[in-house]
Amino acid sequence: MKYILDLSVAEVTPLQGRFLLVKATNLKGCLPEMLPGQFAQLRMDLSKETYLRRPISINNVDRERNEVWFLVQMVGDGTRSLAALKPGDTLNAVLPLGNGFTLPSDSSERMLLVGGGVGIAPLLFLGKVMVEAGQKPSFLLGARRASDLMLTDIFRTLGDVYITTEDGSEGEKGLVTNHSVLGQNVFDRIAVCGPGPMMKAVARYARSVGAECEVSLENVMACGVGACLCCVEDTIDGHLCVCKEGPVFNINRLKWQI
Repeated sequence: MKYILDLSVAEVTPLQGRFLLVKATNLKGCLPEMLPGQFAQLRMDLSKETYLRRPISINNVDRERNEVWFLVQMVGDGTRSLAALKPGDTLNAVLPLGNGFTLPSDSSERMLLVGGGVGIAPLLFLGKVMVEAGQKPSFLLGARRASDLMLTDIFRTLGDVYITTEDGSEGEKGLVTNHSVLGQNVFDRIAVCGPGPMMKAVARYARSVGAECEVSLENVMACGVGACLCCVEDTIDGHLCVCKEGPVFNINRLKWQI
């Protein structure tokens, strides 16, 4: 089920660089069920230049507060306008959209959640749902520098956190695929979201060790429901709309040159 909701903004928190954490609640009832990896189409009411909604990953769902969180990267007039939202303002959202990550079948499966940049957004919710199911996630987070890392304190409450930075200012120096944890541990399942080259590199690693791997694609989207064909991805099943058939795909379905 998809819902069009007038959410009430609870909090807007500027994060490092061009990022915002927007928390909003449904004052008219409980939030609908949402799965890690799904996303919302947010209406940019404060932007006079933005006519289409913007797809934003669901970062977290706080059932006690009836809140949904969105981690936003401000890249254009529309997403920049979200910084002007104040508590009590209305944020219109269509949600939940798309398909989410596959959860481990039991607590014995070891799962690694890999994210870079704003790609960490769906992994927080995924880790939380895993903990609620009695499973322990591990996180591998990458950034250019320490100041680009976000929400690491919250990630650490959920599981082991491994970090790489390109300049070596925190964690191990290099890219996520260079982290020593990949050579020291065997993971049964890997979930990835972030820049395309990073996801492809992790996918190659997953194939080399025989781990199941899913990636959350960040193709440009417009409608969010599979009507505009803007976000099509070439797969073994033909050209599929990422917004409707994804955004999460098993790497074995993608025609990536890996």
